[in-house]
Amino acid sequence: MGARVLMVGSGAREHTIAWKLTQSPLVDAIFIAPGNAGTAMCGTNLKIQPKDIDSLVRAAKEHEIDFYLASMDDPQPLGLVDRLTAEGILCYGPTQAAAQIEASKAWAKAFMDRAGIPTANWAEFSDHAAAVEYIKQRGDKPCWVKASGLAAGKGAIGCNDMAEALEALDIAMVRRDFGSAGDTVVIEEPLVGVEASAQAFCDGKTAVFLPFSTDYKRAHDNDRGLNTGGMGAYCPSANASDDVLAGARDVVQRVMTTMTAEGHPYAGTLYPGLMIGPDGQPSVIEFNARFGDPETQVVIPRLENDLFEVCKAAAEGRLDEIDVRWSDDCLVGVVLASGGYPATYKIGYVIEGLDSVDPGVQVFHHGTANDARGIVTNGGRIVTVVARGRTVPEARAKAYDNVRRISFVDMQYRTDIAAGIE
Repeated sequence: MGARVLMVGSGAREHTIAWKLTQSPLVDAIFIAPGNAGTAMCGTNLKIQPKDIDSLVRAAKEHEIDFYLASMDDPQPLGLVDRLTAEGILCYGPTQAAAQIEASKAWAKAFMDRAGIPTANWAEFSDHAAAVEYIKQRGDKPCWVKASGLAAGKGAIGCNDMAEALEALDIAMVRRDFGSAGDTVVIEEPLVGVEASAQAFCDGKTAVFLPFSTDYKRAHDNDRGLNTGGMGAYCPSANASDDVLAGARDVVQRVMTTMTAEGHPYAGTLYPGLMIGPDGQPSVIEFNARFGDPETQVVIPRLENDLFEVCKAAAEGRLDEIDVRWSDDCLVGVVLASGGYPATYKIGYVIEGLDSVDPGVQVFHHGTANDARGIVTNGGRIVTVVARGRTVPEARAKAYDNVRRISFVDMQYRTDIAAGIE
């Protein structure tokens, strides 16, 4: 009898992973809470929200789940892995203690200092007046103001001068646009260079890296507009040199070694966001304790192994037994979003053209739902259109050709994903 797998989330990352799991002969059933119209094509959606840990545990027992695959950020800091493990369910994902590396930027910064991991100079504040005084002392130097807690990828504000930094503090700590995530803020100096996304399967001792990818955070072309959860990505990253990979390996190994020494070994996907400096060496912007989105959409389709087999081996501490293989394809993913995202937007519009894409082009669903009219918009990011090719330009041309076949009211997307990449 094959495995019965539980996933939590409702994005294109979850659709991508569920789609890959359907190809495994070792998997009998997939349950996704709460899922979307895309995951419904791969398994059974459960009407449970990601932070409702009690209901998730009850559903796991009711549906005889025997494997939990962590893909998104919310459940692990609330202890889902700990609770499911106590029920005898094998889990691929970090414990509550280990997940603090993403759940609290302030905790993560202090951890990086303890572990000797390079990162930007930083300061932590829970008092608004003290943070204001610190900004005034810094003067007009640029900085980042970041909500310390989880803010769906939108809690970081880049500031060019003192006025912008004071406004960012007001947004996070007074207006509380990020809710309780802004109770504590981290103020840090900007890192200079180019970004790269490094994801690794980890089992507490061994790390196996996924191919590097590059994502696009800003809402509009030329990296303008507000930060989003991600408007597109391509793989392999143009920034993935041997030196960068060596630096990323050192970072992840330091995380596993230090966490084990501190009594909470890290098992699951670890995703350090890196800034590659002018000297070619990476510094860590922040950590994610799960798969990236939209990076997953352009990386996991390249995996030639059975994804379930890899994650199960990691959960059992025997990742070193698996020869993880990747195709040589290049992939480009373009996110189609609701007009106004990541600020105010409307939902409920019918999505046209989903069945008109070319064979081999994947449309992974983010915010979608089914109603009597068909598949409709149900969020900020709606779908990621993913195409592959022998080169990045070939994959890019195919992706945008297929993007133009899909439409819904007020659809927006960036036109420069992977532009200029050879």
